[in-house]
Formats: sequence, structure tokens, C-alpha cells
Amino acid sequence: MLMSMTGFGKATVEVTNKRINIEIKSLNSKQMDLNVRVPHIFRQEELHLRSYATGILERGKADISVTIENIGSDIQAATTVNTSAMAAYKKQIEQTSAELGIAVPSDWYSVLMRFPDVLSNDSVAEADETEKEALMTCARNAIEQLMLHRRAEGAKLEEFFGKRIATIRELLAAVEPYERERIEKIRGRIEEGLSKIPVAEYDKGRLEQEMIFYIEKLDVNEEKQRLAQHLNYFMETMEAPAGQGKKLGFIAQEMGREINTLGSKSNHAEMQKIVVRMKDALEQIKEQVLNVM
Repeated sequence: MLMSMTGFGKATVEVTNKRINIEIKSLNSKQMDLNVRVPHIFRQEELHLRSYATGILERGKADISVTIENIGSDIQAATTVNTSAMAAYKKQIEQTSAELGIAVPSDWYSVLMRFPDVLSNDSVAEADETEKEALMTCARNAIEQLMLHRRAEGAKLEEFFGKRIATIRELLAAVEPYERERIEKIRGRIEEGLSKIPVAEYDKGRLEQEMIFYIEKLDVNEEKQRLAQHLNYFMETMEAPAGQGKKLGFIAQEMGREINTLGSKSNHAEMQKIVVRMKDALEQIKEQVLNVM
């Protein structure tokens, strides 16, 4: 069963006077590329969170954002706004706005209050064991939601690939009627060309041998057989456990080689049209294979 690298998950856990929120999203990437943002009190848990997420996600470009909401009156009273951090963030946004030519936010407070360390809690320097455990519980729930999303996207990819593989199979079968016609036309053109040469003398036996040799060079049976095998292998690989994205990419490359050779040997207008349609279906496969874990 395929699994996509694209997904989104979020979770919330309440503990003591805090509400811990985690959002995680992932996109396709050749390797594991993880970005983690946590509040100051969870800095010591960042490596643990990163290690756990990497082991589950395996591949993709992922962003994990952890935020804390204070929901107890006593804690809220101890919370202060870090104006220096807000000023620094505001300055960076204004510089970026000038460089990129985009508008600054219309509501500065709603934007700046989302940044890390803008709100600080003087009463708590670091998380206690209960809060650390709540953080990991929240992370597990968020990652589980993301993996469910990945599986759902993977099912869509399976359906997508199945249709394109079926299309290439149908096109491959459509090549066969033109093969005999193509050989006969090639033979006819050679014989017609020889007949136009005045007083041409040649060994008919040798001509037949050369013609057979030339026609064998244009034979596409091996390419058809190998392409059919690659199509079967692609479908079999999709049924294997998750994590087959790179393998499917390699199989798609081999399919492309056979289709290209088929096109170069075709020497027939209708066969070349079929090859173009095969290439179109294969390019769609290659594009979406990049999203497979």
C-alpha cells in the first residue's frame, strides 16, 4: 500500500494551566528534512521530539509547530509580553516587506503574538515531567493524524497510478496491428527503390539476408516484453509495504527507456502517435511518484 509524503495533522492536550497545541505538515522531499519550533520551556525536549518524529515520518519535508496557551488565571497574571522580541520581529517583517515589495500586516498584534518567545512566563523556567509527558502525547496524536492523511493521499495515488498503467497497457496492445503492416511497407519501399535503379544487378539471396537483418534491427518485440514486465513490476511494488517511492521512480525510468526505444524503432506514423501517448501517461506517473514515500 502506498503512502504519500504529503499530510497534515494537529492535536491539543491540556495539562495544569496550559493547553499544548501541535500542528505538523509535510511535503515531498528526497530525504527527511524536519523543522521543529517549540516554546522556550520545551527546549530540552526538542531533540526527543525531533527523534521521535523522524522515526515515524521517515521521508519528506516536515514542519512541527508547538504552541502553548495559558488557561489558568494565576499563570496568565504571571505572563509578560517580550516587547524587545516583538520589536525585532516587526523590524524583520518591515525589511522583508521592502525587499519583496509586499504589504506589511494590517493587524500587527495578531501577527507578532504568534512568534516564539513573544509571550514569556516568569514563573516557569522549564517544563515539569507532567508537561513533558503531555507534549509527547500531543505529538503522538498529531503525527497519527498526519499519517492517516498520508495513507488517504496514498490511496488516491494508487488509483491514479493504476489508471495510467492500464492506459499504457492498452496502448502497448494497440501497437501490434501496425507491426506487420510496418514491416511490409519497409520491404515494399526497399524493393521499389531497387526497381527504379536502371540495369541494377544484385544477388537476390544476399538482398534477402540484408533485408532480414535490417528488419530485425527494427523489431520491437523485446521492448514490448520488457515494458510489459516493468508495468507488472510497478503494480506489484505498489502492493508492497509503504516506503517504495524511490523504487517506483527507478521502475518508471526503465519504462521510459523501453518506450523511447519503441519510438525510435517504430518508423510508422501511427505507432509514433501511440508512443507519444505512452510518454504522456508516463510523465504523469513520474510527476506523482515524487510524492510517494
